[in-house]
Amino acid sequence: DVHDIGKNIVGVVLACNNYEVVDLGVMVSADSILETARREDVDIVGLSGLITPSLDEMVHVAGEMQRRGFELPLLIGGATTSRVHTAARIDPGYDHAVVHVPDASRAPSVVGRLLDPTARAGFTAETKQAYEVVREKREREQAARKLVPLADARAGALATDWSSYRPPRPLVPGLTLFPDLPIAKLRPFIDWSPFFITWQLRGRYPDILDHPDLGTEARRLFDDAQALLDRLEQSGEVTARGALGLFPAARRGDDVVVYTDESRDRERLVLHHLRRQRADARSGVCPSLADFLAPEDTGVPDWIGAFAVSGGFGAEELAARHERDGDDYQSILVKAVADRLAEAFAERLHWNVRHELWGYEPCDEPDNAALIREEYRGIRPAPGYPACPDHTEKPALFALLDAEANLGVGLTESCMMTPAASVCGWYFSHPESQYFGIVRIGRDQVADYAERKGWTLAEAERWLSPILAYDPDPEATT
Repeated sequence: DVHDIGKNIVGVVLACNNYEVVDLGVMVSADSILETARREDVDIVGLSGLITPSLDEMVHVAGEMQRRGFELPLLIGGATTSRVHTAARIDPGYDHAVVHVPDASRAPSVVGRLLDPTARAGFTAETKQAYEVVREKREREQAARKLVPLADARAGALATDWSSYRPPRPLVPGLTLFPDLPIAKLRPFIDWSPFFITWQLRGRYPDILDHPDLGTEARRLFDDAQALLDRLEQSGEVTARGALGLFPAARRGDDVVVYTDESRDRERLVLHHLRRQRADARSGVCPSLADFLAPEDTGVPDWIGAFAVSGGFGAEELAARHERDGDDYQSILVKAVADRLAEAFAERLHWNVRHELWGYEPCDEPDNAALIREEYRGIRPAPGYPACPDHTEKPALFALLDAEANLGVGLTESCMMTPAASVCGWYFSHPESQYFGIVRIGRDQVADYAERKGWTLAEAERWLSPILAYDPDPEATT
């Protein structure tokens, strides 16, 4: 991935425990990882991933280690990784130690056991056995949680009486750019709780500041972050840019058609969405994001929004400068604060959309606590997240916004945003729109989605592997 805060923290923690760490950076190929491992004669290989395509890449790396005759332990970590995925997909492809490490604080103890000649064999066997139990449990759960056929799931879609509901027309349709939003305007929208989680301090802000065990460290981190934001406001070393667009659109099955203009005579592009194949516990329906737009055959004019923001222009250069100066703490702090600025930008922009640009909610002063609790109408799901887990929809979003030209925000080949402290997503205004998770999909939907996207089945299995209710064909996926 391009996002390496967690990996950097692991590196610092291990270095503080007298381990030598070879940090290869971001977006590193399997060949580079394994060639370096041999050249440096390392004891352990560690992989970190933030987005779902990284999960498949980890499976590939483990397979390559097996093929090339490696016997080194393999550590797995990162936001999208899990013990279940490690046990089900990575561990079976490598005969030697594979260990999921959920947070940086556990890395030294795991590494210590793997490097202890008297403990390594027992720890490896114990972990292999535990992962076998996880795989068996997963198989039982998947067998018990039957998915409904795609046709039945579509029959269970959200029902809206489009004869009585009229979607609001945006007050400011089309593209709106925010070329340089002052950091001072973003600070009131920052949700600080994830900031502390980044540093392995788990607690809700502001309560964590008075926590009997974590409070002292949390306050020091918070004060340092405030000092950094004060500095950035004055120096302009880190800047924030954003763009949003509100476009005529309609539902077509599980997809969304975006039109070139309000005449709706010509299609601009089609956005592809997946459908949940088990009824949502809250709503009782099998939702798709497409359900929140009026079907094209109703003739009801509806709209969809798209946005992309970054709070990270200049952040990577500033972090690298601190790193060259030997100040790992400030380097990680810059990245963590830039992440918070990006999320705050997304929150502020959504507030602008609801109250001013789309204008479907009464305008009032923003209440950050209410915003964090999502006490408002409409949603802004992001490609790659539970409601729309396919990262490859980002290029369409970027095309709508002309994001690279207008913002200087780009996409890697795995659809990760650069700069790393960036966020993008969709806007839906429907009063019943809510967040949900696709969770798992069956073979029928994978084949249907592949056809709609113009993919081969292998391509669909590769990009959707984390949500498949079955194990993909390894040869086809490779």
